This record gives sequence, C-alpha cells and structure tokens, in this order.
Amino acid sequence: MTLNHDDARPFPGLSRIGALLADPGRAAMLWALMDGTARPAGELTMIAGISPSAASGHFARLIESGLLALEVSGRHRYYRIATPDIAMAIEALANLAQASAPLREPVEAHRQAPRRASAVPLDMRYARTCYDHLAGELAVRLFERMLTSEWLEVVPGTAADPARPGPTSLDATARGIDAFSQMGIDLKEQKARRRRFACTCIDWSERRPHLGGALGAAFLDACTEHGWVETTSRRRILRVTPSGEQHFAGVLGGE
Repeated sequence: MTLNHDDARPFPGLSRIGALLADPGRAAMLWALMDGTARPAGELTMIAGISPSAASGHFARLIESGLLALEVSGRHRYYRIATPDIAMAIEALANLAQASAPLREPVEAHRQAPRRASAVPLDMRYARTCYDHLAGELAVRLFERMLTSEWLEVVPGTAADPARPGPTSLDATARGIDAFSQMGIDLKEQKARRRRFACTCIDWSERRPHLGGALGAAFLDACTEHGWVETTSRRRILRVTPSGEQHFAGVLGGE
C-alpha cells in the first residue's frame, strides 16, 4: 500500500524543530532561558560555548522558527523564549531526555542539559522555577493537593485524548475560585490573558505534573508576594522562607 504523502508527514515542521534542538549549543541557550529571563547575546554565546560569529546564525534560526523572541533596548539585544507554551514543550522534552538518557553520557554533548534526577541538587529538586511558574517536588505536591482538595478539575475531553496532544487543560472549581481569591489571584484576569488558563506541565525532575499556564504563573507570583518563596543567587532555584514552610505545611498537612 502506498501512503499518501500528507498522511505520512502530518507534522512537517516537527523534524525542523527537532533539528534545531539537536544542536547542543542551541539547546543550551534555550535551557538557560527556562528561568523566564531575557538575556544578551554575549551571555548566551558563552553558555553555549560557541564563537560570536557562529552565534548570530543560531539566533537567526531560533527566531525564524519562533522558539526565541528578540527584545531591543537601545543598542542592546536581548533574547527570551517566545511563548510560555514553548517553555512547557522544552520542559517536557527535558523530562523525556532525562528518562531516556543512557547511564553514561559524553559531557560535551550535554552542556547545560538537565541531569538525571538523582544527580540534581536537592534544593533545585525541591523548589525552582519552570519558566514563569513553580516546579520541583513542592510544586508537584501542591498541585496534587489542589486536585484532591477539588480546587481544580480537568476540562472534559482534554485528558489522555490522542486527538488533543499536549498538556491536560484544567479549570477552577467553586472551591478553587474561593481558595485562589484568598491568595489574591483574580481568576477572571488570568482567564482573559492570551495563553492557556491552567494546564498540567510534566516536571522533569519529579516526572509528575505541576501546575502551568496563566494560573500557574499567578500562583508563583502570589507565593512570592506573600513571602513564601524567594529567589536565590542560583538561577531557577527558589528558597522556601520560614513563613512559607509554615504555610505549605498547613496546605499539605495530612498527605
């Protein structure tokens, strides 16, 4: 039987994106931007371990593909991950890479790449950022409690549906609306944003979902504003404050 060309290649852009991410330098640049920041070309070039002359071509390809966005401030050029959905896709790929990597890997082939969970520092495993939302063991446990406490529910038709690949979409219940409002999160405002309201995001170190989307970002903002978590000198790693430990213990009590 002869396959129709369109049937054989339903996602013609997939191999193109795969080729872009296959380059260790470009992958290192993207992974470095997973803390949600915008960084200058020179810094990303050093992270990737490539020459400035080679970097311009890499930046051009990543922008053309829609993976990176450029921000210009005077004579300075800053690069960031183009959209939250792209960041979630990178996190999912990191999870896949971490799960399928051989026990011994060439160091140079995986510069700046996520390491096996057993090799990840405990503070990074516990609480970190995933682009603009909370990730790590704490995030996974809080998300599971949100589900068991019926703050969130799966949007019908989006869970484990082959016709709808990607993260599972979520919505807030009446109980969740009240709980998030008490934290100062305006759900109407978050639903009005031009991005997914709430969805699962597979955590690369825990290999279980945490909360993503606009609600996930708002939740991290609220945790920061309440003083429950704070940034550290190490990128992406968050510190849970004493008041945060007390608050989260109350939320997670009885697990």
